[in-house]
Amino acid sequence: MQEISQFLLSLLNGLSGWEACAVVLAIAYLLLAAKESIYCWYCALVSTAIFTFLFWDVSLLMESALNVYYMIMAVYGWHQWRYGGKEHSGIPIRALDSKQHLLIIGAVIIISLISGLLLSQYTNAAWPYVDSFTTWGSVITTVMVAKKVLENWLYWLVIDSVSIPLYIDRGLYLTAILFMVYIVIVVVGYLSWRQRYNSQQSLANA
Repeated sequence: MQEISQFLLSLLNGLSGWEACAVVLAIAYLLLAAKESIYCWYCALVSTAIFTFLFWDVSLLMESALNVYYMIMAVYGWHQWRYGGKEHSGIPIRALDSKQHLLIIGAVIIISLISGLLLSQYTNAAWPYVDSFTTWGSVITTVMVAKKVLENWLYWLVIDSVSIPLYIDRGLYLTAILFMVYIVIVVVGYLSWRQRYNSQQSLANA
């Protein structure tokens, strides 16, 4: 009981207005993305801009760089959802095959090992290998979101689960809680997109 009380106390002391704002916008992004709402990208742009500075401040260098990338991808994702596809009317949900997933997973693991080694030797980055894995995994998965790849949600499930202990260790307690909430929303998002994907396939085969 005492340990729980100390955790809650440290949580309250560690909160910041900027982190709270970023968390609210990040949740809004994911909920809107699950509904395929293009407005998710507006929330993503502002949220990631805030997280860029927060992560840099606690020496999560790869996470900070990742959020710069997220800002760029927010613009790209908005453009794809709004003007991509046939006749510039947006893009449908699509799925990848097993071979494509194996190539993606293998590439993420190899790049993460190389990046983690370099960070551990030449920087003061915390948790360099874990930081690298979540970063490079997120880089690839964000492209999958922008392209409306169904399985992006399953990738996020793994990435978000790995990220939680990383953020707790660096004192970003609200962000850790955010990622716990993410896990729930990710499952809902996957089920929602899968239902819509199946509906698309049924219409295409009719």
